Amino acid sequence: MTPKLIIFDNDGVLVDSERLSNVVFAAMLTEAGLPTTFEQSVDLYMGKRTTDCVALIESNLGSALPAAFIADYEQRCGDVLRRELVAVEGVAELLETLQRDGTAYCIASSGTPAEIDLRLTVTGLAEHFETDWIHSGVMVAHGKPAPDLFLYAAERHGVAPSDCVVIEDSIAGVTGAKAAGMFVVGHAALLPPERLAEAGADIVVGSMREVKGLLPEL
Repeated sequence: MTPKLIIFDNDGVLVDSERLSNVVFAAMLTEAGLPTTFEQSVDLYMGKRTTDCVALIESNLGSALPAAFIADYEQRCGDVLRRELVAVEGVAELLETLQRDGTAYCIASSGTPAEIDLRLTVTGLAEHFETDWIHSGVMVAHGKPAPDLFLYAAERHGVAPSDCVVIEDSIAGVTGAKAAGMFVVGHAALLPPERLAEAGADIVVGSMREVKGLLPEL
């Protein structure tokens, strides 16, 4: 297929934020009384909306999280990202190639608009995206692993799901994109390649630099 739209996840695909944010998330859950390792945070929560994670967390915790938990997480995570966040290697060059070739692309991220903006601004990637190319999990009823956000992005760009290629690094993201009927490239940054393949990824890469070479074949 020749993709008419490439849909990027943001965290872990465009920006190398998952390593940083999951350290913060695991620490905050441990502080809240639910001992959580970095690996457990990645396995259970990566790729999902923070609001969707809360119900699972509270079920495991057996009590409600503090009312300010999400706001505190966003602040603590934001402080770390402003100091340490970088773009994923090879992404800027890939976006420039897509622009030069006239290939449409967008973002479908579980993050809030403010979170997405922070990440793109800090890494210098914001210049590659128009506002209406950015789609947040808050724009749909059901977040990843539901297909809603991917279908919403395709509809907004007037492209059939079967003509879309999604690049995702999480099980939730791969699952949602496949449920939407889209071709999925798994980016094995934090998860083993076989986990993404088992979730349904059609191709798995270990580096975003590999995606550029795949484009003529997709």
